[in-house]
Amino acid sequence: MSRVQEVRRAMGEGGTALPWHVIRQEANGNRYRVAACATRAEAQKVVESLGARGAEQRYWVERQSA
Repeated sequence: MSRVQEVRRAMGEGGTALPWHVIRQEANGNRYRVAACATRAEAQKVVESLGARGAEQRYWVERQSA
């Protein structure tokens, strides 16, 4: 799998249903989707991994609306 394909899969672009999104909010209030996952548990692991870095951003999981 190419790097582009990996990024597209991680962002939910490629036909795979990835309804659980990891959202980052920066100190200035800007929000970004940083990952898309198939399960809530998988998304929560991403949140825990990113949060462990000690950055000033907040991370949480949201379900994509249909």
